[in-house]
Amino acid sequence: MNKILVWDWPVRLGHWLMVGSFIVAWLTAESETWRLVHAGAGAIVIAVALFRLPWGFIGSRYARFVDFVRGPRAVAGYLGSLLTLQPAHHTGHNPAGGWAIVALLGLGILCGVSGWATYNEFGGHWLEELHEGLAATMLTVVIVHVAGVVSGSLLHGENMVRAMFSGYKLGAPEEGIRSARPLAAVALLAWVGVAGWWLAS
Repeated sequence: MNKILVWDWPVRLGHWLMVGSFIVAWLTAESETWRLVHAGAGAIVIAVALFRLPWGFIGSRYARFVDFVRGPRAVAGYLGSLLTLQPAHHTGHNPAGGWAIVALLGLGILCGVSGWATYNEFGGHWLEELHEGLAATMLTVVIVHVAGVVSGSLLHGENMVRAMFSGYKLGAPEEGIRSARPLAAVALLAWVGVAGWWLAS
C-alpha cells in the first residue's frame, strides 16, 4: 500500500477545531471568570458539528456518512477482530470509529445547544444538569474514541493522529481522493467565525 490522500481539509480542520474547543470548554466549565470563553468554545463545537452534517453528504469520499456508517453486525465484526489483534484495514473510518463520529457530532450539537440555552438563562436548573450530563457523556465517547485510535494505530502500524494532520493514510493508489477541498475549509472557517460569534454573543 502507498500513502494516499484520505482526509480533506474540512474534515481535518473541523476535527481539530472540535478537539481544541471541547478541551477549552471542559477546562472552563466551572469558572465564572472564564464563562465567556466557555460559551465561545461551545459555540465553535456547535458550528463545526452543524457544518459537518451536510459535509457528510456532499464532502469527499471518506467524509461521507455512507462511507463509514455501518450496521451492528459490521461494528461487532470489527470489534471482534480487535480482540484477535487482526483488525481489517479501512482506508477511511472503521465501522466502530464511524459510529463514534456520529455520536460525537450529535452530542456536540445537543451539549452545545443546551449550554447556549443555559448561558442565556432559559430552562432553569434542569437544563444545566442536562448540559453537564451531555458533556460527561461526550467526554466518555471521546475517551473511547481516543482508545480506539491508539489501538488501531498500534495494530495497523499506522499513525492515525498524524494522518488527521497530514490527510494521508495507507491505501491502494486508486482509493485516494483527488482534492483536499481547500475552498471548503475556508467556508468552514467563515461559518465558524460568524456562527460562533452569534451564538456566543
